[in-house]
Amino acid sequence: MPHRVRVANLYQALQTKLQLTLCAGEAGLQRTLLDDTLDAERDTIVGPLTYIHPNRIQVIGRSEQAYLQRATREARSRALEDLFRSCTRAVVLVDGVAADDDLCYWAEHSGLALFRTPLSDRVVLDNLQHFAALNLSDKITLHGVFLEVLGMGVLLTGDAGIGKSELALELITRGSRLIADDAPQFSRIAPEIISGTCPSLLLGMLEVRGLGALDIRAMFGDNAIKAYKYLRLIVCLQIGQEPSPQRLVTQQATREVLGTRIPCVTLLMAPGRNLAILVEAAVRSHLLKLKGIDMTEQFVQRQQAALQPAAVDEI
Repeated sequence: MPHRVRVANLYQALQTKLQLTLCAGEAGLQRTLLDDTLDAERDTIVGPLTYIHPNRIQVIGRSEQAYLQRATREARSRALEDLFRSCTRAVVLVDGVAADDDLCYWAEHSGLALFRTPLSDRVVLDNLQHFAALNLSDKITLHGVFLEVLGMGVLLTGDAGIGKSELALELITRGSRLIADDAPQFSRIAPEIISGTCPSLLLGMLEVRGLGALDIRAMFGDNAIKAYKYLRLIVCLQIGQEPSPQRLVTQQATREVLGTRIPCVTLLMAPGRNLAILVEAAVRSHLLKLKGIDMTEQFVQRQQAALQPAAVDEI
């Protein structure tokens, strides 16, 4: 892992989304939640309360609350002592479970953060596991502008000064959303899924030559910003050259990102070309291919079918 993730980072990232309230154990916010000592394949990161496979983030719902309430005073004390053991980094009460005096005492005594949320355990677990996956996975920073175009994560790449930011700005005015400019960070959260996000320092900012750094959120509203998106397509911008004699390409190029092959389209920069429309067309074309519709392949088949009668006549 390139850095350590503290409980405070989790609280900051999910406080609004999960409606988290810190009930006790404020000192525990500085505890390390994820680091190089964690084996993602062996260690359990988050889950319901269990004494067989302890989690770094312990989730307590109504079933766990009922178990603690039914237990004798001595058994409850032992259970809470085990709950706030050294391997635990934080405790989250879900489904509106109240933080009683015993839980607050043990949280303060152990220096562990105790959170509470009205949301269900399923919603909380999904978000906590996604947060852990993002921070435990392999990461890479790529030069370019990462956008959501027509609902798809698209990375614009190319040489410095070629016009990526200007193109991104035009796409934003057409309804696309900015994820990250200049240095988007990508993580492999599953064998075939690459998720891209923005460094906190650059969040919502787009640098355009001659205009400086633009605050996209202030200029276009909250809907022009996206926190993260899966990378589905790479668009590489190049200075215009002589067209290739092979105009119909039946096999799409790809680029490897963190061991995953991502489809890649090359667009030539030339006077009079509306690149924003071409990028949107590339996205629509890729969406059709995902549905099994390849227009280039269909055209080649039509062409071959049209030539067959002529060949028969010549014979």
